[in-house]
Order: sequence, then structure tokens, then C-alpha cells
Amino acid sequence: MKSKKEGHNLIDNTINGINDKKPETIIEPDSELKYYNRTIEEIKKMPEVDKTSTICPECKLIISGTLYKDEDNVMIMKQCPEHGLFIEKYWEDYDLYMKMKKYNYFGRGIDKPNYINNGQNCHFDCGICNRHKSHTGLANVVITNRCHLSCWYCFFYAKSGDPIYEPSLEQFDKLFINLRNQKPIPANALQLTGGEPTMHPRIIEIVKMAKSRGFDQIQLNTTGINLGFNEDLAVNLRKAGVNTLYMSFDGVSKRANPKNHWEIPFILKSARKANIGIVLVPTVIRTINDNELGGMINFGLNNLDIIRAVNFQPVSLVGRMPKKQRQIQRITIPGTIKKIEEQTNGYISKEDWFSVPCLGDITKFLESATNSYKYDLSIHFACGTGTYLFLDNNKAIPITRFVDVAGLVEYLKEVNKELDGKPAIYRKALALKATGKIPRFINKEKQPKSINVLNLLLSIFTKNTFNSLSKFQMKSLFLGIMHFQDEYTYDIKRVEKCDIHYAMPDGEILPFCTFNVFPEIYRDKIQNQYSRPQEEWMKLHPEWTYSKDKYIRNVKKLEETGEYKNTYENLKDYFK
Repeated sequence: MKSKKEGHNLIDNTINGINDKKPETIIEPDSELKYYNRTIEEIKKMPEVDKTSTICPECKLIISGTLYKDEDNVMIMKQCPEHGLFIEKYWEDYDLYMKMKKYNYFGRGIDKPNYINNGQNCHFDCGICNRHKSHTGLANVVITNRCHLSCWYCFFYAKSGDPIYEPSLEQFDKLFINLRNQKPIPANALQLTGGEPTMHPRIIEIVKMAKSRGFDQIQLNTTGINLGFNEDLAVNLRKAGVNTLYMSFDGVSKRANPKNHWEIPFILKSARKANIGIVLVPTVIRTINDNELGGMINFGLNNLDIIRAVNFQPVSLVGRMPKKQRQIQRITIPGTIKKIEEQTNGYISKEDWFSVPCLGDITKFLESATNSYKYDLSIHFACGTGTYLFLDNNKAIPITRFVDVAGLVEYLKEVNKELDGKPAIYRKALALKATGKIPRFINKEKQPKSINVLNLLLSIFTKNTFNSLSKFQMKSLFLGIMHFQDEYTYDIKRVEKCDIHYAMPDGEILPFCTFNVFPEIYRDKIQNQYSRPQEEWMKLHPEWTYSKDKYIRNVKKLEETGEYKNTYENLKDYFK
């Protein structure tokens, strides 16, 4: 009898090459594919939604793109002179698209950007330029490209023979200083990412260095596995300054989440000991794990003492792939929202979601009240959405059930018009008066009995500090959906408003989607400049090999533990 099959050792029940193969797909009908097979003549008869600049997915030539309405979908169409016509789903709900669009606004960008240009060569000369309309809301810093897994959909880890990227501490410090020197709003939220950042031998020093430079929010983009089996590492990271684990979590079941399903119980235990909040981050792929979205939210509610959010990321289909496979696996923000509504029995409906820039009028109001700049989340309305979920008597309640979010935002928009151009002392007095009217937007009869929502909101409006916002989030489960772009959906209007930026050792600051959609120009090119070739790395680390980096799992041993059984057995269903 053979002892090994596809990396699975049948004798000692260990698995290597973890998550390197796509899980079995859930078969869905091909009815959705009709939207990809329209003729130009059919499309010309459909209502146009917008015009933009985009790229050819094959040669990356800058070309024009048209957004149009096809039944309930918003589609993007573009035609390359050499490679022909491309049609892709952009948003799977036209009405929701129009609802989110009304919250769109332009932020203030960055003073003294790295480049000045007119945009004619946009995305080939990025880094941030004068045309960029958002400051850095979240700074991503890659500290290593080494990873202990080999995920089949990941485009960002060192494979055998690849150079190793781990800049020096001095380079990281220079990078942190650069981010904190941004004007008018210094970068305040930092994500240390990889690869797997916990594999960096000096991770604690890097976190302490970032904290010393003034970052209020430091999160670790991680599988969590190393922390699950090293509680001391989790405790020390928390002491050094890590607030949040931004943790991969692709489903509750073994099939959907082969990445870290078995290790999750131990990660939760370590996080509780260290008092580090967790954000679950599912990569959502249609036919792979889109049937478990409600279950993932329910899992978060079952662990609300330590899980702060579930931030869904519909898959970005970066790189070339067969047309049929791409069309089947594509899911957008509204597609995710609809699945969540179905799987939570309507407890969370599509009316409960708002685009991130709906916070713009709240930001402007706070700026008028304090006469100072505030964090300005001015991303494109089609990039991200969110809502808050509370528990009351073992029932899940979205914030929109007891707070008139749309009414409050509209009210503040009118107040902002009155405040505009007025002297500071007048703005402050009027803002104080307007704050007193916030209670009218809260239904006290429907709010959770255990939470004083009014006090939490008033704390945000009057103190407007990071701590006041964190108190609100500690009482709730934030649900977010952030859909990053790929070659097929690339829209320059979204890129210009991106506030999730990568910071590089050479001083460049790049929008997330530019960085990852054009790796040959930005990500890979820049990282290779600061990487060590395999031969050089192995001379410095003679005991190291690529294979030694990889985690090996003993499934039987993990499943027999009390932690595993207590985590997955008898989960309460909050959506009955």
C-alpha cells in the first residue's frame, strides 16, 4: 500500500502542501453566463451607466471602458484593437449600485504627492500622484514574502527558487517615517503583511518600531497558525502594539477552509490570552465557499468576545485564466450581499448595507466641529460596503433596524452646507446644536437592551478619537465587503480614490489594485530590487530551505483535542 497520496501521509495522518489544491466546486447552473455572451448590437441598446478608462487583460493597453445595465447587472465592456472584446460583471445589482453611488465624493488626497502628471499614462506612472483623491487610510507593508502555506489562489508568496524579500529594520523605519509624514493626514492605520508576517524573525522589533512612530492601529495579516501554537508570540505581539489579527478564514467547514480550519480553535485561544481582536477575512469564490457566508458570520457571533469583524473579499481574479472558469467563479459585492441575505434567513438584508464613503458627511461634520482634519474614507463607492451587527436576546440585529443611518447621513449633509464657509466659532456652536438632534435618528425601543447606542454614537461625535470608535466596535460585529480589482474589472476611477496603499522601501506609495494588477511594473519589480537571490539567502541562512518553511498538519491529532470539539460542535444558530 502506498504511504503517500497528494501530500497526505496515510500512516501518521499528516498533510503538507496545505491548501495548494482547489476544493471541490459546488455545481451551479450556467444561466448567469448569458450576460457574457451578448453581441455588440445587443449591448448598444442597453442603458449606459458610466464611461471610464481601463486596460486590455491580455496586453494591458490603456483602453476605454463602458459600464452598462444588463437586466439587474452592471457590466463593463471594453475592446482592445488586438485582442478583441471583453465583457465582465462589475456589480450584480443595478439598484444597489445606484444607492451606493449617491454617497460618492472626492477626498483631499495627499499634499506634495510623489508625482505630478496629467493622467494620460495613468497606471504606468503611479505612485501617488496629484490626481489621487484619497489619503492613505490603511498602509500595507510587506515584511516578508515567505509563507508556510501554498494556497492555490494566492499570487503573493515565495515559491521554490524565488528570491526572498525581507528588508532591513532601517528600511522599515524609513518607510514608517515616510507614511507618518504624509500631509494633511498622517497614515494612522498599518497592516503588516506578507507572505506570512509571523515568519519574520524580528517581527516583534518591527511592530515596536511602527508603534514608536505613532501608528494607532497595527494589524497583522496572517493565517494565525503560528500564533495558535505559540501563545507567547501572540502575547508579545500584543505588548509590542498589535491591535488586530486580520486573519484568513475561508469557511466553517473543512472543505471550504482547508487553509486553517483545524488550527482556528487554537488561534482563538491564543488571541483570548493575548487580548488581540480578530477580523475574519474570507476570500469569497463562487462555487467554492459562497455557500458558507452566513455560517462565517454566525461563527463570528459565537465568538463575539474576541472576533470584531468579518471582512469578505470577493476574489480578485488576477492573471490570465480560462474564460468559463472566470465567469463561473466571479462574485461581486452585491452577489455576496444576496448570498448573505439568503443564508441568514433575511436577518441581514441588502438594505442594511452602505458604501464606505457614506461616512464622508460624518467626517466633514466632525472637521467643522473641531476645526481640524479627520480620517477621510473617501474610497470609490463600488470598492467597499459595510454594516454593523449586534446581539440582543440571542438574536442578530443589524444597526439599521434601530438607527436611521440614511436619515442621519442626509441630515449631516444639510448641516454641512450650513457650516460651509462660516467662522470656526460659529461652526463649533452649530455642530454642538446639531449633535443634540442625533437621538431623533435612534429608535430606543428597537435597540439592543444591553447597549446604550446613543452614548456610543455621542462619544464618537463629541470625542471623535480612535478609542471612542473602538468602544463602539467592541460592542458589535462589523461586516465588510471589499472587492479588489483585476485586469478584467479594472476601472481607473476606482484607482484614483483608493485609500488602501502599499508602502515600499524606495519611498513609493501605491494604490492596492495598481500594485497587484501590474506586478511586473510595481510589486515584483520593486520587491526584487530589495530581495536576496536564493543562493545569497541560503549563504546567510545555511539551515534554511523552502520546504522547511512549510507547515505540516496532523489532522487526527488536532481533531481529537478539546479545543477543536468545543469550537465547532454545538455552534448556536443566531439566524433561526
